[in-house]
Amino acid sequence: MQSESLAWPIDSICLNRDVNTYSDLARIVYRRTCRTDFSEPGFCLITLGSKIDSNELRKTMVSLKQELAAIHERTRGMTLQYLSLGRFDQQNSTKPHRDNGPVECFLMLGYEPTEVQSALAISDYSRCASDRGLTPTEFLAEYNPMFQSGSEILRPYTTQVPCFSNFDYQIVCINNSCAPCSEAQPAWQGVLHTATILTPNARQCRVINSTLITSVAPGTPNVISEEQENQFVETTLVRRRDYESRQQADDF
Repeated sequence: MQSESLAWPIDSICLNRDVNTYSDLARIVYRRTCRTDFSEPGFCLITLGSKIDSNELRKTMVSLKQELAAIHERTRGMTLQYLSLGRFDQQNSTKPHRDNGPVECFLMLGYEPTEVQSALAISDYSRCASDRGLTPTEFLAEYNPMFQSGSEILRPYTTQVPCFSNFDYQIVCINNSCAPCSEAQPAWQGVLHTATILTPNARQCRVINSTLITSVAPGTPNVISEEQENQFVETTLVRRRDYESRQQADDF
């Protein structure tokens, strides 16, 4: 990989909602995101355009998750389950990081149009760890990317997502796993993500509809109820930057 060039062809990262069905889209997303080796990026972005609304974005996210679960059942005999659902205004830049979650999980993030400009980068820490003979967990312990030295090691494995836009509704799927790479016991290979807020504005909102999804055995009791899932789709509330106060999403 070269630090100044795309690690992957644009068409393997950037998708449009121009396929025939959710099933067709899900097959592509599953292959790109739920990788068990390094032949796929471990993430992808779907641009839905600017003519839909927030409610339709979230309905699309839920429908896509259902299709991905069906694929996962056929592929591995497991299913997918929500661990968390939420909407928040995020205007803080981050270092390369993995969200808290089980060994195998992925993020499905729904971004809404905003005047707040930002950039998204993905770092293939699992591949970097494998190249150094380490597990992902060992790599994070030895080369913490929250510090400059660890971040520099990841630079050649980092891709700036070229189609990330503040003008469109977009869905980003990110493999958030920390499983070791093994041919004998294939498991999802995760990546780290970095958000850079270019034009923070306290008078504007940068809404992210955030879901964390994990792989579980069929019949595992749900963490998130159907009522909570429906509320996620229908609510107009957004958790603010202080993570305590709330504001009507339609009042931006």
